[in-house]
Amino acid sequence: MLRFLKALGLFTAAALGAAASPALAAGDLLVAPTRVILDGSRGTEVVLNNIGSEPATYRISLEIKRMTAEGGLDEIAEENVTAAERAALDMIAFSPRRVTLPPNQPQVVRVGVRLPEGTPPGEYRAHMLFRAVPDAAPATAEPKPAGEGVSIALTPIYGITIPVIVRVGDLGAEASIGEAWVSAGADGPAFNFDLSRSGNRSVYGDIEVTRPGLAEPLLVARGIAVYPEVGARKVSLRVPGELAAKLKGPVRIRYAEDREIGGGTIDEAERVVK
Repeated sequence: MLRFLKALGLFTAAALGAAASPALAAGDLLVAPTRVILDGSRGTEVVLNNIGSEPATYRISLEIKRMTAEGGLDEIAEENVTAAERAALDMIAFSPRRVTLPPNQPQVVRVGVRLPEGTPPGEYRAHMLFRAVPDAAPATAEPKPAGEGVSIALTPIYGITIPVIVRVGDLGAEASIGEAWVSAGADGPAFNFDLSRSGNRSVYGDIEVTRPGLAEPLLVARGIAVYPEVGARKVSLRVPGELAAKLKGPVRIRYAEDREIGGGTIDEAERVVK
């Protein structure tokens, strides 16, 4: 069975576009970059690499996801997409749509955009899905002793997605850091803060939490996004218990652009975390 874990491209997913970004490793598949931005003038490439020991096949497609106020991404059925979302599906082109990767042999997926004349300014986004195709297992007929019932073998199929963003026109956005707090849940403690967005495009960057008097940051999180369909979201980052205790009290939270495109500050705030 392929070891291929699902990822959604927020906390661990990272950025590309005009600039390259870190690769996203999930199970036996390595994807680089993990975020694509197209301005309509030229295409780009996504590189896939099978880091496992056996050949693996992946099917590539586009789907629509919408961000929630909790920071998750909900998959939207095709019959429920908006006109702008349908436009994104129609304008993004890619090839190939199915690849079989021998071990440690990279494969390039070409990604481009066909921008219809008169397309209104705005940000258009779809998510590129790389779904593992399981190996076909030969059918076997093994008699079962009476009374043992029916045996059914289930093979889970997992996928990983990266956002593909098309920007049309002169767009801009700002972000603001809200209140911050530490919470305890069934999955362990988490550092949380509110992040709001204004403007006509998404914001994307890295979070760094520091404490006055300490040289090294307490917490760094890459690839935090707020997409245009939400004006604000909660960011929740799971942390070890000992770090959760250190994060309480006065801290400085900095939200900055990806380092590959300069690392400029988007917003910075001092908060007292409880």
